[in-house]
Amino acid sequence: QFLKQLGIHPDWQFVDVYGMEPELLSMVPRPVCAVLLLFPITEKYETFRTEEEERIKAKGQDVKSSVYFMKQTINNACGTIGLIHAIANNRDKMNFETNSSLKKFLEDSLSMTPEERAKYLETYEAIRVTHESSAHEGQTEAPSIDEKVDLHFIALVNVGGHLYELDGRKPFPINHGETSDESFLEDAIEVCKKFMERDPEELRFNAIALSAA
Repeated sequence: QFLKQLGIHPDWQFVDVYGMEPELLSMVPRPVCAVLLLFPITEKYETFRTEEEERIKAKGQDVKSSVYFMKQTINNACGTIGLIHAIANNRDKMNFETNSSLKKFLEDSLSMTPEERAKYLETYEAIRVTHESSAHEGQTEAPSIDEKVDLHFIALVNVGGHLYELDGRKPFPINHGETSDESFLEDAIEVCKKFMERDPEELRFNAIALSAA
């Protein structure tokens, strides 16, 4: 529904990933072009995030210039930013309606920095309104913008044969190594498993895949 409201033809759809075992992954329609992971922000995770950032700053990493990345400056908008990351890095595969608000946002923001994209989203009424209306249609009560939420969305995408983790709370994309269109879902799920292993007593993990309809 959210994709339709943003002016994207229904060639692609978000589907639940019911489990990380091969037989459950085989139920996900292919090809898959992005995975969104919902996970809890815990002390363990925050410690890991700080260490990861310091390690990458020290060692460096390869990030292709074609990766579309934006910072998150709006509270509780991680789902919307995850969705923008998923679509923006697969825009060549998407069919947009002529008057698509998301298509216009992506075209306008392509040449911007990650920080400028975040600022632009703050003023971009069409996506914000769609986000708010679709959040209210959901089964669970949508959090208000100021409410403290400890669940967070990130996007995993394949750009140029590398698997990137895109999280607007981080200073840059994270390159998780090589992947391919065929192995992308399994590779992305391996990254999701690492999140789960860092917090073994936590149960609040959920993955959805952007799959061909």
